Amino acid sequence: MKCENCKAVADEYIECEIMILAIDLILHKPKAYRHLLHNVINQETMKFQGLLWKLAVIFLFFEYYRCLILESSKGKLDSSMSVSPSVSICWKVLMDVLFGNLMFLLTFFFMVMMLFHVSITITRCIDLLLALMISSYFKIFFIAMMVWEFPSSVIFIIELFCLSSNAATLKVMTDSTMSRCVWTCFSAYAIKFIITWILELLPGQLMQGWSQMPFTFYKPA
Repeated sequence: MKCENCKAVADEYIECEIMILAIDLILHKPKAYRHLLHNVINQETMKFQGLLWKLAVIFLFFEYYRCLILESSKGKLDSSMSVSPSVSICWKVLMDVLFGNLMFLLTFFFMVMMLFHVSITITRCIDLLLALMISSYFKIFFIAMMVWEFPSSVIFIIELFCLSSNAATLKVMTDSTMSRCVWTCFSAYAIKFIITWILELLPGQLMQGWSQMPFTFYKPA
């Protein structure tokens, strides 16, 4: 179909192969994101709720593995624990993933309301959540880190690509300026890393305070 105003093709990616679409997504072309979010992912033509839950599970798995790599780079996992880490480390990583991403989403939606002056309804919240998880496709490169050894700094490069992809997706979803979209995503990522850093220091501070607490033993008279 052609646009009634400019007479241009409405969606040229319908005739393109998936590889061309993937390349344009990596290049952050707005038309590619618009095609993916509006024409491919349609609530009327696909099982939308099932896709949302599957993407959420995959997203949390990649986040868990990212935190596990960071814990391993800090020397908390030795070679004997690389395959089956201890329960305490797994529990801590799980808390970092759940609480960090919860604060990420809360900050993201709060910034959307403040900067874009829109009300966050359930439908719009689901659309933005799905767009965030889809635009975080750079996390798939964590699979390569399962096979080959990379320095932990690669994780921050992947997160930087995810931030830029999230901003490009938000621009397509809201038709706003790129500066507002970047600021919104940057604020959410900043809060996420700050919360993760606080959770990293909190157990050590509690243990140190507990060890320095004076104890007095009274003998019975």
